[in-house]
Amino acid sequence: MKKILSFFAIFTFLLSYAQIDNIADGESITFRIHYGILNAGTANLTTKKTTYMGAPHLYVKGTGKTTGAVKAFFKVEDLYESFINTDTGLPSFYVRNVREGSYRQHFETVFNHDNHTLILTDKKTPANGSKVIKSVKGVQDMLSCFYYLRSKSTSELKVGTVINMNVWIDDEMFPFQLKVTGMEDLKTKFGTINCLKIIPSVKSGRVFKEKEGVTMWVTNDANHIPMLLQAELAVGSLKASIDELKNVKYPLKYLK
Repeated sequence: MKKILSFFAIFTFLLSYAQIDNIADGESITFRIHYGILNAGTANLTTKKTTYMGAPHLYVKGTGKTTGAVKAFFKVEDLYESFINTDTGLPSFYVRNVREGSYRQHFETVFNHDNHTLILTDKKTPANGSKVIKSVKGVQDMLSCFYYLRSKSTSELKVGTVINMNVWIDDEMFPFQLKVTGMEDLKTKFGTINCLKIIPSVKSGRVFKEKEGVTMWVTNDANHIPMLLQAELAVGSLKASIDELKNVKYPLKYLK
């Protein structure tokens, strides 16, 4: 499930500041996860407008869990949280708390964008304490980058766009490059909708089968909601499709 939620981060980072004002309070997006022919689990993203450290923020919670037969032999309960400054589009505080089979990890990260550092705390092993890590300008976390992308206008995210990115994943920084390669009319459970097709260049071997083994389709409108994701993993393949939408700010326009 860590890999599933990591996918959303891969597609969604741009290296400039932007206000986030197009996300509704109480928005909820749910994805159905398939691993090969198996119905493997679900992933959910919710938002809430709040105040953090005296500034307006968007609190985002991401959860992932296995279901059905997959849960019987590999139980996953993952929690990700991010407080995103709505004036800058940058994360202030990020939590990754995952339970995947026998694997456990719980990190908290505080971002200092003024001096390009972050403070990483290992909550699972308190004896490890906290450490200050040198960062880069405009760094995003796994959740904040998703909403930062969606804050962009249709003129800023269009076919031909190529974006270099740095995303804080787990406890280290990863560089990616994102390419918007085209438009497609995508069939979903809600109807057919026009989408942008996005392909990232990723580090193969660790998670993905190939350098460009991942493709995602996002709505070609002011929402930029991911509707479908397909990935060829080092072992097997994965698909995440939109399953439920609530409180989206702009009405989706489905094709007849």
